[in-house]
Amino acid sequence: MDPRRKTGKNGEEQGISPSALKMRMLKKLRCTQRFEKLAWQAGAKLVAGVDEVGRGSLFGPVVAAAVILNPEDRIRGLRDSKLLPPERREVLAAQIRERAVCFAIAEVDSATIDAINIYQASRRAMLQAVQLLSLRPDHLLIDAMQIDFDCAQTKIIHGDALSASIAAASIIAKVERDRMMRELHEVYPHYNLASNKGYSTPTHIRSLREHGPSPLHRQSFAPVWNSRLKAPQEVLDFMRENESADSTDSQTDPGFIADA
Repeated sequence: MDPRRKTGKNGEEQGISPSALKMRMLKKLRCTQRFEKLAWQAGAKLVAGVDEVGRGSLFGPVVAAAVILNPEDRIRGLRDSKLLPPERREVLAAQIRERAVCFAIAEVDSATIDAINIYQASRRAMLQAVQLLSLRPDHLLIDAMQIDFDCAQTKIIHGDALSASIAAASIIAKVERDRMMRELHEVYPHYNLASNKGYSTPTHIRSLREHGPSPLHRQSFAPVWNSRLKAPQEVLDFMRENESADSTDSQTDPGFIADA
């Protein structure tokens, strides 16, 4: 390591964001068929990878995909969709659609996300994608979740960076959601969705403050409902007054493998 670099208590480099550190870690992981082979050896015939995208977005649906890859037709270059440039994702998505045994895509809209929360909405989108498959899987490989589907399941942390099937699902879902964001950019040009895909970028936050949220923004997400406040300074002053008066009111915000 460069001696000029400073490290924190846990050996992490100072001045590097957590997201950058996470991306660095993900790039070191190898995406293989190891988990698929374990499922096949256990007797599974149709192993589906399942993943979602858009969980952290402020706008639009969460989109999930389920993919059953052909064991006899390996698609090379599969990895976590976040680690792939857009052009490469498009190429791989086309290959997956053409060569997979079957695949399906499902979405859960922003109103439902606000009603049931993003975690449950992600699970629902994943379940719907599995249910839409033309063939019923007998084993699911899922990125960090389990769903209410009656078959064996393997929950894998960072699964889209470790399992080829989950990576394929993440790529299909990402390409589909990005396409939706480009189309919605034409309807809501103020938010630059074609570029930020609805995520919390500085320009998106600035647009929210200037124009307020659209009907497709996730109203329960803090940056969105904060943008609806007409006089945020007055709200802060009110909160300070309550604190000084000892108010009793409070508000609350509404390896790595486990088999089921």
